[in-house]
Amino acid sequence: MADHTHLVIGGGISGLSAAHYALQAGVDTLLLEASDRPGGCIHSSHFQALDDFWVEAGGHTCFNSYGHLLGIMEQLDLLKLTLAKEKRSYKLWRKGERRGILSALHPFELLISLPSLFRIEKAGKTVSEYYGQVMGRKNYRDLLGPALRSVVCQEADDFPAEAMFRKKPRRKDVLRAFTLPGGLADIPRAIAAQPGFNAQFGTQVTRISAQGEGFEVDCQDGTRHHCERLTLAVPPDTARALLGEVAPAAASAIQDMGIAHIDTLVLAFERSSLSVEEIAGLISIDGGFLSAVSRDFLPDERYRGFAFHFPGDTLSEAEREQVACQALDARVADIRAKAHVRNQLPALRADHMTRIQALDTALAGGSIAVTGNWFLGVSIEDCVTRTRSEHERLFGALGDNASGDGAPGDALGGGASNR
Repeated sequence: MADHTHLVIGGGISGLSAAHYALQAGVDTLLLEASDRPGGCIHSSHFQALDDFWVEAGGHTCFNSYGHLLGIMEQLDLLKLTLAKEKRSYKLWRKGERRGILSALHPFELLISLPSLFRIEKAGKTVSEYYGQVMGRKNYRDLLGPALRSVVCQEADDFPAEAMFRKKPRRKDVLRAFTLPGGLADIPRAIAAQPGFNAQFGTQVTRISAQGEGFEVDCQDGTRHHCERLTLAVPPDTARALLGEVAPAAASAIQDMGIAHIDTLVLAFERSSLSVEEIAGLISIDGGFLSAVSRDFLPDERYRGFAFHFPGDTLSEAEREQVACQALDARVADIRAKAHVRNQLPALRADHMTRIQALDTALAGGSIAVTGNWFLGVSIEDCVTRTRSEHERLFGALGDNASGDGAPGDALGGGASNR
C-alpha cells in the first residue's frame, strides 16, 4: 500500500508547481526537498538587521508573459501584491570602467547583418552561430555574447539558439515586469504555505527503487516513502542518479548533461556610502564576475543592494567582495550586510533538444515525470511550463480552475534543488 499517490522530489519552482498542480487536481502528494526552504534558485536574501531589506540572489524578474506562473499566482491571490520595477539601464563593465551599452555597438556591421534575421532559422544552431550571423561577429563578441553570458550566468556560445528569446503572449492586465513586497521568494513561500500542501524540507532523497507497480524512496535520514507515481524536479545529475534503477533508459538519455556552478555574492550598502548612479546592473566584459543585478528597480530610502554572479570556485569570498566593490566604486568596509549563495544551473548544448526528446521517449507511458530548469530554457516560466505538461502526462488535463492559462512567455530563473 502506497503512503502517497504521488511524491515530488525537489522544492524549487518546478517541484512546487508540480505539487501545486497535483493539489489542485486532488492527488495525494508529498514534496521532499533537501534544503530548509522552498524556492531553489528563487532566493530573496533578507537582512533582518537592515529592517528586513532584501536583494534577489537568484531569479530577478517576472514578466506578464509568464502565463502559467501567473495562473498559479492568481489562484494564490498574489497578483494584487505585484510591484512595478522602475526602469534602470544596464552598464558594461570593461577595463575597470562602467560604460554605456552603445559604446560596444558596431552599428555599420549591425546594419549589414540584421536583414539575415528574417531568413536564418534558429533550429539546429548554437547561440554563437545564430546571433553571430544576425548581429555580426564583432557585435556578438563585444556586446551580445557578454550580455547573454550575463543572462544565463555562464558562457552561452554553445547553448541551442532556440532556447533563447521565445516570443510568448503577454497579459495586458498584469505589470510588464514585476516583483513582490518580499521579493520573488514570496511566490514559492505562498505555494508551500497553502492549505493542504504537504512538504518536508531538509529531506535528502538518496535512492529510488521499484516496488510492485509503484516506487520506494529512501532518504538520507533513514525514512522511506512509498508512492504510485513520481515527479523528479531536480538538476540533471541528480535526476540521472535517481533514475538509474527505475528508468535506466531515461537516465542514459541525460548522461553527461552539463551543470554550471555559480557563486553569488549579495551585498547591501547604506545609500549614502555609494556614489555610483542607480543602474539595473552590470554586464561584465572582462571582469572577474559574470554579471551583477541591482535592487535599484525597487528603491529603498536607506539601502541599496546588488547581487554579483561569479563562475563557481574561481575566487575566494574575500576576492569576490573586492571585485564587486571595485565595480561599484565602494570600499569593502562600506558593506553593511552580505550573503554568499551557491547555485547550479544547466549548461545547455547544441544537442540538448535531442537529449530531451530521448528522455521523453524513455518516460512515455510510465509513472515518472521529470521537470526542472533544463528543458525549455532557464526562466521561471519555462520551469512551470514543463511541469504542467508533465503533470498532464501523468494525471490528465487540468480543469479550468487549475489551468493557469492566463497567457503563456523570460530571465535567469527558477530551478529545482535537491542537493
